[in-house]
Formats: sequence, C-alpha cells, structure tokens
Amino acid sequence: MGDRKRWRLLPLAGGAVVLGQILYAAHRPDLPSYDNYATSGALGDPGLPGLTLVAIGDSSITAPGVRHIDDAWIRRVAHSLTDRYFVHLHSLAIGGSKASDVLADQLQAALELEPDLAIVSVAANDAIRAVAPARFERQLDEIVGSLVDVGARVVLVGVGDLGAIPRLPRFLRWYLTRRSAQFDRISQTVATRHKTTAKAEVRGDLSDAFRRDPLMFSGDGFHASSHGHEHFAHHIYQAVDRALSD
Repeated sequence: MGDRKRWRLLPLAGGAVVLGQILYAAHRPDLPSYDNYATSGALGDPGLPGLTLVAIGDSSITAPGVRHIDDAWIRRVAHSLTDRYFVHLHSLAIGGSKASDVLADQLQAALELEPDLAIVSVAANDAIRAVAPARFERQLDEIVGSLVDVGARVVLVGVGDLGAIPRLPRFLRWYLTRRSAQFDRISQTVATRHKTTAKAEVRGDLSDAFRRDPLMFSGDGFHASSHGHEHFAHHIYQAVDRALSD
C-alpha cells in the first residue's frame, strides 16, 4: 500500500496504534528527560519604552534540553528587542499543551496582562496527538482573535517537520512529516485571517537544518538543543519584527 493510502486510513484504523507508538517514543525510559524552564523576566534598559511580551503554548517555550535559560528561543527573541524596548516577558506556556489546553489554562491570564506582543507556539502536540485539523483551526482562531481584540500584535510559530525527530520510530516519520505540514499550513491560514498577526517560517531552511544536523536536538532526541533554539530564534524574530512594524 502506498503512503497516500496509508495516510487516509490512519485516522480510521490505525490512529490509536500510531498515537501509542508516538507517546511511547516521547517517554522512552532509556533516554534522558529534562526540566522545563520558567522563561519569564524583565530584560533590557528600564529607561526605554516598555513592551509587554506574553508567550503561550508548549515546551518549545519552556525549552527543556537547553543548557541555559537564555539559550531558549523566547529569551533570545526578547533579548533581541532590548535595543528598542524594556521587555517584560511573561511565559505562561506549559509543556505538552495542545490548543485546547492553551484555551483552558493560559489564554485568560494572557489577556489580563494586556500584551503588546503575544507569541503563540502551539500545534506540535495537536499534530502528534491526533487532534482533528478542523478542531485545531477553530481553537487557534479563537486564541488569536482574542489576543487581537485586546490590541496585541500576534506571532504564530506554527510547527516544523516533526518527522525529523530522531527519537521517533522511522516508520512513523512520514506520517508526522505530513501531519506537521498540514498543521503549519493551518497556522498560516489563521495568521492571514487576522490583522496585526504574523506567521514565522519554521519549515523550509529551518526544517532542513533539523533533518541534517543532529546537534539541533538535545540529548533526549526529542526537544531542540541550545543550537536548535538559536536557529528557531532567528526565524521567529523575523516574524516578530514584521508584526511590530505593521
């Protein structure tokens, strides 16, 4: 059976098996696990104009696997803004979150902070955990719409090529490559729908780098390393700059 036919049958017949294999790979006892960072902080010169930056989403923000908190891409992006702003970074992200979790556990707190800039990094766990694409789109649209309504500039990170994750069994990588591409396209669709919203380009060159260079991943073979976060920061900052310039 070809890849296309397998792709169509997976949600019907093999979705539970695939999900079980992915979750086992994500929690293998023979590989190290890392703590999440609390990446919040006040950065820069207090004499500069203030910028309230809220980050919501998953472990891409809490950055398990980096060597130092300032290696995390969210911290790198915040530091890159300190030439213009005194940045108040509030990270509300929780590792493992899906869009539904962001709605339930993070969004209200984000809105109460009245952010100037909100970075939303959610999609990977929805793609991995067999969330229906239409459901993800509705939930992401609600997240972005709510942030825009309180005056925030919004950046959606989307999701890179999950099939590049070395910890996953090879026979699952084609599936997650397709799923993650689909969810990244949905993130772009939602970004285009809302004014003052930009989408980071995390496919293309960035995904190629994760496929080619094993140093992009931390020792757990699942999360990005400090080196990987440096590459993420470069691409996400470009979207942040566009959002703040519009």
